[in-house]
Amino acid sequence: MRLGLALGYWGRGPSPDHVPLAQEAERLGYDSVWTAESWGSDAFTALTWIAARTSTIRLGTAVAQMAARSPTTTAMHALTLDHLSGGRMMLGLGLSGPQVVEGWYGRPFPKSPLTATREYVDVVRQVLRREGPVALDGRFHSHPYSGPDGTGIGKALKPITHPLRADLPVLLGAEGPKNVAQTIRIADGWLPLYWSPSRPDVYGEAVGALPDDFLVAPLARVQVCDDVSEGLLPVKAMLGFYIGGMGHAARNFHADLMARMGYEEEARRIQELFLSGRREEAVLAVPDAFADEISLVGPRERIAERLELWRKGPVTDLLVLSPDRPTLRLLAELNS
Repeated sequence: MRLGLALGYWGRGPSPDHVPLAQEAERLGYDSVWTAESWGSDAFTALTWIAARTSTIRLGTAVAQMAARSPTTTAMHALTLDHLSGGRMMLGLGLSGPQVVEGWYGRPFPKSPLTATREYVDVVRQVLRREGPVALDGRFHSHPYSGPDGTGIGKALKPITHPLRADLPVLLGAEGPKNVAQTIRIADGWLPLYWSPSRPDVYGEAVGALPDDFLVAPLARVQVCDDVSEGLLPVKAMLGFYIGGMGHAARNFHADLMARMGYEEEARRIQELFLSGRREEAVLAVPDAFADEISLVGPRERIAERLELWRKGPVTDLLVLSPDRPTLRLLAELNS
């Protein structure tokens, strides 16, 4: 099981520690570093900044949002950074949800998310292969554009720049069983959310028969500390925000996943509290047991014991959300 450093997206502003953390992770033998985006900082610019200050660590987006860019634009970002970094780029994509897609990007959330994702990946693959002009008569993505409001004179094109790698890895963030099954069919890897090593079944039967060389790269908060309950508070804060606020009360994929993992009543209570403005109560309503099973928190011995559970399953890359260098060093030691 390889280790990756997950830096997420910026909050109020850029963290001065992100580049030094990435450099430390590279020195410790971490395989990859990952950036993300929500509705603030973008994933590619921050990753490029890190790429210029590292030399061997692989670079991933976990995730770049599909609604933010057309698939050809995303492919341009990926092939450019792949060239500049000497072939270190991994493209992680996510569809996000209706609130973000429609509220932030001002675009309709696709009525068939699976089809929209499949078409998006198809176009990205065509750009990276550069076997001919990009052509797709899709329901959500058409190349050339053929809608009724177009000019009708669009021309199918292939990229001017020759991609460094036709097989640049494409990973997808997926939560529902159908989405996970499709991800295994069309992508090179999967970025699970809230991975529990004891509950792989919640993602569907397809997880039991993964292709060779398929990447499974969940994010997990890791923190060395004496007080497990206190160490879980950042995990609960993240869960409270995602389950309570990252989606509408009637359509929240994160809350639905928590419910499938056996915490349906608690998930709906978190939503209710968060959406009524009682955010601190929403965080406290996150069960310690749930936060604990999707993270690695506690003394060294506890983390070492629980890490074995992650190694026994299908996880190929553990993407570490860690607040400090001692934790990064410890995990590198335990995983060596």
